[in-house]
Amino acid sequence: MTNALRFCFLICSIWLFTFQAHAAREAPLAAGMVNPGYEEHPAWFRESFLDLRDDVKEAQGKKRRVMLYFYQDGCPYCKKLLQDNFGQRAIADKTRRYFDVIALNLWGDREVTGMDGKTVTEKEFARQLKVMFTPTILALNEKGEAILRINGYYAPHQFSAALDYAGQGKEGGGSFREYFAGISAPAASGKLNADKRFIQPPLALDSALKRSKKPLLVLFEQKACMACDELHLDIFKRKESLPLLDALQIAQLDMWSDTPLTTPDGKQTTARAWARQLNIGYAPSMVFFDASGKEVFRAEAMLKGFHVQSVLDYVGSGAYRKYPEFQRYVDMRADALRARGIVVDLMK
Repeated sequence: MTNALRFCFLICSIWLFTFQAHAAREAPLAAGMVNPGYEEHPAWFRESFLDLRDDVKEAQGKKRRVMLYFYQDGCPYCKKLLQDNFGQRAIADKTRRYFDVIALNLWGDREVTGMDGKTVTEKEFARQLKVMFTPTILALNEKGEAILRINGYYAPHQFSAALDYAGQGKEGGGSFREYFAGISAPAASGKLNADKRFIQPPLALDSALKRSKKPLLVLFEQKACMACDELHLDIFKRKESLPLLDALQIAQLDMWSDTPLTTPDGKQTTARAWARQLNIGYAPSMVFFDASGKEVFRAEAMLKGFHVQSVLDYVGSGAYRKYPEFQRYVDMRADALRARGIVVDLMK
């Protein structure tokens, strides 16, 4: 072998090794792992230079809007969104008709230029927007303003309604919560899953906070709600959940009722009016308040047992003060449980 051939062989070997190492970092994780890892995004997602000013302008020229999709590898709810929602042709076609979808990595280092012209990394951009859950969806109007935010996973029927609401410019007619209530089956039958541990009427939530040092969890629910039933009849009854619930005061509200109450900051209102004021758009929503009556966290999308328990622990233990990024806390909690030999199933 000549020296020239040896040199070419060496260069090709180095290139091949570098390519394989890069591919190993970027490739999906092996099937069957608890953490599903990398998930391929649909080919029709927009390839963007991440200057949102240009993205919004170009979308407007096509009579579309921009949808920002915040994700992270290993997120089971992102996987459900990609497979169960975007995997349905009707939902994919509707999304493509109304939106240019831009995927942003919650922990990414690509540079994003916002509508204000300032450039930051993906992770800093997510931090500025207080993205706590993945997936988080932001639908932007023609001015680049967020007119709908979905913090977490919505089931296909509700996600499809959200696409219509934001894609057809219906935000001027009221909140998505009111829009969805108007097109879905009325929640007039059934009953809430009451619990004697919950705060009983009269619902003076400000007084409850003064009597106890425990944070306050307010459950916004509705009747004939399958997700509410799963929360109460399954997740809340698990032995792992019980001590986490005991660390909180809990109030349960029918978000469509006229039940009178006093809010944590001392204002007289009704459950319906307060839910509207807080822009509650999903049942059940869990909204947490500290001893001063300030909202400190909320979860308002479909969550399975591990993530519900993580939310309860995040606030009940006071960890939210130390860890402002909920997803980092979830990862740490999962690692700590695994270190104790506890199997963590994110979708159970």
